Amino acid sequence: MVSEPLVLGFDTSAAHCAAALLCGDRVLAARAEAMGRGQAERLMPLIAEMLARNGAGWRDLDRIGVGVGPGNFTGIRISVAAARGLSLSLGCPAVGVSQFAVIRAGRERPHLAAVPAPREQLYIAPRGQAPSLVSRDEAEALGLPVELPPAPEDLAVAVARIAGHETGPFAAPAPLYVKPADAAPSREAPLVILDDGG
Repeated sequence: MVSEPLVLGFDTSAAHCAAALLCGDRVLAARAEAMGRGQAERLMPLIAEMLARNGAGWRDLDRIGVGVGPGNFTGIRISVAAARGLSLSLGCPAVGVSQFAVIRAGRERPHLAAVPAPREQLYIAPRGQAPSLVSRDEAEALGLPVELPPAPEDLAVAVARIAGHETGPFAAPAPLYVKPADAAPSREAPLVILDDGG
């Protein structure tokens, strides 16, 4: 008898660190911690605690689901890098899951998948169109009910669930960036090479 796969899902695309562990479709654990920074330091211990509490180890994982955005640039990079590293070291596939895919899952009626963005804006992904950044008024003007992502803990569960149902071949997860980063190196100031003081 084949046991159901153990699937890990996690997301750090906003001011949270969220993870969930599923056995097939059964949720074994789900946790989310609010944090504006520190996800890089907290993610792996959070996952390790979750595995230990369920009598599992890293090598027991059959699949990894990771939230790829859109959202905070640094947060997305943290999750995607962690998923790629785990996939490589454990030899199990990692599946990137967008927040748009989470919002659409299980919804049949027409809607507009939208993710909160800075400055009261929304990332939106109308069906059949590339994601874009718009004002809330522009999103509502499209005439569809605006659907937002679930709470972080439920987001992690949905990421794991979607990843668990995906069929291969699997490409390495990649961040979903809708717009360029707000912070960038100055184009006017020349690079300065510092010596070691010797």
